[in-house]
Amino acid sequence: MARKLFCELCPFTYRLSMEKEIMKRHLQDVFHKVRFAKERTQDSLPVVVYRHNSLIRRRLGNVNMQLQENKAVNLALAVSHIDGLLIHPGETFSVWKLIGRTTASKGYKVGLTITHGKPSQGIGGGMCQLSNLIHWMVLHSDLTITEHHHHDGLDLFPDHGRQIPFGTGTSISYNYIDYRVKNNTQNTYQLRLWVDGEYLCGELRATDTLPHTFHIHAEGEFFSREDGVVYRNGQVYRDTIDRNTGECIDHQLIRTNHAKVMYECTPEMVIKDQ
Repeated sequence: MARKLFCELCPFTYRLSMEKEIMKRHLQDVFHKVRFAKERTQDSLPVVVYRHNSLIRRRLGNVNMQLQENKAVNLALAVSHIDGLLIHPGETFSVWKLIGRTTASKGYKVGLTITHGKPSQGIGGGMCQLSNLIHWMVLHSDLTITEHHHHDGLDLFPDHGRQIPFGTGTSISYNYIDYRVKNNTQNTYQLRLWVDGEYLCGELRATDTLPHTFHIHAEGEFFSREDGVVYRNGQVYRDTIDRNTGECIDHQLIRTNHAKVMYECTPEMVIKDQ
């Protein structure tokens, strides 16, 4: 039997390990002198780069729907700390630098979380949906992603009204598992975020029109059975389209999926034996 890590011994050592990582991230940010975006305004920048809405109360396998109701509360609280943010040239956007700890004292409720690759629950659960939305909009821009974590090669829930390619999600956990984006352009960007009761809504705006548009899509998707385990496979590409000519000037592979399926497979799924 493999020897357990210190963080796996008990809940106390797990929490202690988390606090150590949180402190390490604070110190790293101080020493690296990252210039974080913090200016906010309710005046929208003129150019809409991309907009997207994400259904809040989604049916995810057998997950308790009360956790989805609580997530709606959590998302409404979280976006209030980001909406209107300006990301000036040279600045870095960080999810956690703006939201801070999601605690019960701030009004956050118990929502869905992912722990050790499995659905769980915790105070402030549901923040991954917010970072997913932001990431999807950022993929349609010239912003540079400097920190992005996936859910460790796992397909956690069956598709239910999926709108965007599998593999374009994010994983975050305060504060050492963050989602960060740097503005290496001369354009100023802005995040507008709000909750309308049914959807988490977002717009990525800018001062100037981008010379390109972007198209993100999946190719070669299929399920495979390997040594009795089912995996979801495929690639996600980002095409850069010249705004004036309509020509594709770059076809970039941004993600290769080989994700273990964590739910019960249905008869409709075509699975190839490897």
